[in-house]
Amino acid sequence: MDYILALLGTLIEDEKNVRITFVVLTGLSILIFALASMVLLSEMSSPLRRRINGMIHREPQRAAIGPGNLDNFSKVIDPVSKYVMPSKEWELSNTSKKLVHAGYRSSSAVKDFYAIKVVLAILLPVLVLTAAQWMPELSRSKILFALLFAAGAGLMLPSMILERLVLTRTNTLRRSFPDALDLLVVCVEAGLGLTAALQRVADELYVSHPELSEELALIGVEVRAGVSRVQALRNMAERTGLDDIRGMVALLDQSVRFGTSIADTLRVYSEEFRDKRMQQAEETAAKIGTKLIFPLTFCMWPSFFLVAIGPAILRVFKAFGGV
Repeated sequence: MDYILALLGTLIEDEKNVRITFVVLTGLSILIFALASMVLLSEMSSPLRRRINGMIHREPQRAAIGPGNLDNFSKVIDPVSKYVMPSKEWELSNTSKKLVHAGYRSSSAVKDFYAIKVVLAILLPVLVLTAAQWMPELSRSKILFALLFAAGAGLMLPSMILERLVLTRTNTLRRSFPDALDLLVVCVEAGLGLTAALQRVADELYVSHPELSEELALIGVEVRAGVSRVQALRNMAERTGLDDIRGMVALLDQSVRFGTSIADTLRVYSEEFRDKRMQQAEETAAKIGTKLIFPLTFCMWPSFFLVAIGPAILRVFKAFGGV
């Protein structure tokens, strides 16, 4: 580090600019490392590689449900999590539900989440103090404000990331549900039972929609473990948090109770779901005109005003200037 500072000192005379350049280069190095890690992870999780791994190790891969397999991390962070868990049951329940909706179903996911918040609340102020040593011109009040901001960011950042993960996964499941519903209708009408049809749909969606495939495969695992089929469907509705899946589960529950045809029930729900999607698309299209008012007003209208009225205003100024 001293060598790098000395090298920058030979290129830049101002000591303050040397420190700023060093901080910028450090940030760029971290950013490049993060981008390279993201590229490597995306290559490791490519659809082709998932398909090959699923063909070779399908059952063990399905057994490790989603991203909630954090046992090694839990062993490291468990001593910290004991002291940071909230005492209110409703807060624990709400956090646990969000983690499940985000795909983290490990038994220690809640403890890990609150432990991460505390670790970040301590680590970020330490990083701020370390960076403040390179900036002696900062006053104590500014450093204190930066410490408070870093601590607050450490507490709030995991919650914000969790909300984003829940929204992303929910939208992914919502987009993949129509394909799964159509495949389920075809499988049931072809003569398969509901459990076998769900497993078949899970196998077919393994590459294109892995999140929903995982949820459907988990139904078969629960049924084989002794859970009733209706309860397994209800568990899937709770894990996903989607109203569309919850409505399908309610219809299947009524169909099983009253002995009606599951194929007819799924066909009717599929038609109603198509109508609902069409209505949502029409609603979104109807809102476009209102949403375009703001970009048209702030972007298009000033340009039109300058082109259409600008020359006339210039002529008026020129005429009054010659008087």
